[in-house]
Amino acid sequence: MNRELLLKINAMSKSFGTTKAIKEVTVELYKGEVRALLGENGSGKSTLMNMVAGLLQPDAGSMELAGNAYAPKNVVEANRCGVNMIVQEMSTVEGLTVAENLFLGNEGEITRLGICNKPLMHAKAKEILHSFGLSDIDVDLDVGHFPFEQRKLIELAKAVYAHPQLLIIDETTTALSQNGRDKLYQVIRDMRGDGRTVIFISHDLSEVLQLADSITVFRDGSYIDTIGSVCATEDKLKSLMVGRELTGKYYREDYDGACTGEEVLRAQGVHCADSGLADISFALRKGEIMGIGGLTDSGMHELGQVLFGAQKVDSGEVKLTAAGKNIRTIRDAIGGGVAYVSKNRDEEALFTQDSINNNISIVSLRKFSKPLRLRPRAEREFTTKHANAMQVKMASIHQHVSALSGGNKQKVALAKWIGKDSDIYILDCPTRGIDVMVKASIYDLLSRLKEQGKSIILISEEILELIGMSDRILIIKNGRVSGELHRSRELSEEDVIQYMI
Repeated sequence: MNRELLLKINAMSKSFGTTKAIKEVTVELYKGEVRALLGENGSGKSTLMNMVAGLLQPDAGSMELAGNAYAPKNVVEANRCGVNMIVQEMSTVEGLTVAENLFLGNEGEITRLGICNKPLMHAKAKEILHSFGLSDIDVDLDVGHFPFEQRKLIELAKAVYAHPQLLIIDETTTALSQNGRDKLYQVIRDMRGDGRTVIFISHDLSEVLQLADSITVFRDGSYIDTIGSVCATEDKLKSLMVGRELTGKYYREDYDGACTGEEVLRAQGVHCADSGLADISFALRKGEIMGIGGLTDSGMHELGQVLFGAQKVDSGEVKLTAAGKNIRTIRDAIGGGVAYVSKNRDEEALFTQDSINNNISIVSLRKFSKPLRLRPRAEREFTTKHANAMQVKMASIHQHVSALSGGNKQKVALAKWIGKDSDIYILDCPTRGIDVMVKASIYDLLSRLKEQGKSIILISEEILELIGMSDRILIIKNGRVSGELHRSRELSEEDVIQYMI
């Protein structure tokens, strides 16, 4: 079958300091194709796509789009050439309304003689969202008013409205509920049906095999291979990604009974109207991994914030049992040895425009402080030790976190609290948007923390992760605890799902 070439990437290279992120990569993509990009975190796939989308400029190499030279200097220029990208993290701009975000970079549609026609913008914005099944979103509200998932759907609606010939989707499904994923999957299928092209980056191998026509694998900044999805298996893809057959355990393999350690944290009758939580009560024990699951909008993510003191409760309490102290603020939580890693990594877990050094040391400054001054050498030794322990791929501890891959950002977020020697870890979707090898290393870390007597609350949208890692699982539905399940070899996804829906 003859296929019409849409995009050709010729010997593209990109470095960040001494780190060679992309090494002379050549790839061809065709019209009407859904192409998945796979690779470990830091393999270069997002960097390459950022250059295609005009977010980064290559150091060497060239591109051709539909037979013409293509070298976008920025995102707006790429959009005008018919290339749009939905990035992994947030790209909507707070301080602007939903309507203003929808037309950001394309203001010509709603301006006359340099003046914005606000009624026209409002009407067109409502039309765009209505066509995408998002009629309940008020286009005149600041986009910061909406949760992460709705903001990602707004980005997707904007991209679809632009009718691009090439749509790049970077790890977006990890931020979406099943309803949101269904919308995205339909967009992908519709574009393929129209003869347009989709590139999507995902670490969900079952999703890749379900959606992609072909799969390109990267490793350490280099192109490895492209294979048809009909010829691929999850094991073959994993081997291509890491360069060897994967062996060893993934989830926990122990099933030695209930956790009987002393109680370390208790939530009692927690009500929080803003988060929709009602009458939440449970106790966490020393050395326990307690999973919390539910649908995206069940309230489980908000519960993590309440437990860390980041959201105030209307009634009830969260108490550190041994100390007999309530957690009302973040200061209370940190002072009581509680750590928290948010699902929204870039905006709530890290200072992305600051160094790895400062991100890891920020909660542990007293360890290397003297009156009125820090001990920089001690700080550097501390952050280097914990960055290396987490195997962060970096040029140095002075590198900005924004330059790291998603998996390495997550390692920095975890290293911060490991360095603090926290006793209780609240981890909200800690493996979101990271590859199979980093996932395995995080699962191993959780097992080691458990062995050390640390207590972990694992909030996750991945049912197999909850089953594989938890001693006990609480299911949250409509802001309430709907079920409790204990670790068992016989525990299945169906057992968990029945309490969610």
